[in-house]
Amino acid sequence: MRRIVFDIETCAHPFETLSESQREYLLRYADKEPDPEKRQMMIDDAVRYTSLYPYTAKCIVIGIYDVERERSYIYYESEKSEEWKSEDEKVFYKGLSEKVMIESFWRVAKIVDQFITFNGRNFDIPFLMMRSAMLNVKVSKNLMGYRYGDEHIDLLEQFTFYGSTRKFNLDFYCQSFGIESPKSKDISGMEVKNLYEAGRIKDIAVYCSKDIYATYQLFKIWEEYLNQK
Repeated sequence: MRRIVFDIETCAHPFETLSESQREYLLRYADKEPDPEKRQMMIDDAVRYTSLYPYTAKCIVIGIYDVERERSYIYYESEKSEEWKSEDEKVFYKGLSEKVMIESFWRVAKIVDQFITFNGRNFDIPFLMMRSAMLNVKVSKNLMGYRYGDEHIDLLEQFTFYGSTRKFNLDFYCQSFGIESPKSKDISGMEVKNLYEAGRIKDIAVYCSKDIYATYQLFKIWEEYLNQK
């Protein structure tokens, strides 16, 4: 069986580049808040959350861990085509445009039997699918199909028994199960936008490689102790 673990990193377009009607829609609740301090907090939140929407953000990194080959392939946004690898030669990095990154992902997806993510059903997959449509890229598989099948294992759904218990972030689960967390390397998902704006896209790519490997370690625990199939 061909399995991959994957994860994406995203970054919002500058808020001022959105159309006036889009900005009005996103700020509609903040504009009704009479308290100036609360209103500013609501505005800041609305702007920050634009990194999560495919209509107001772009994909800047796609990380893929090939379970069979025990190798990671990280595509990151770059104006020039470039390639490099980690010191242990287990992580391969490639700089591409967003469209080419997404096209490359769907080429890989076409030959994959099982996809493993953390919160992929709520975020990574719909984001990728909608960005694909916006960039005129045809998706090769519908990964938003049957929720309870084996093609896509979303570990957040598995560890919460499909939403029956409280959700925690990847770092929390890693700490609980003794897995080295990607957050322990002084970078977390919250810093992605700041790193991107500082021109540190390669640091984000390295962070993503740690993220997918931690997700794979968590998957092994699920598969050995919790999977009943």
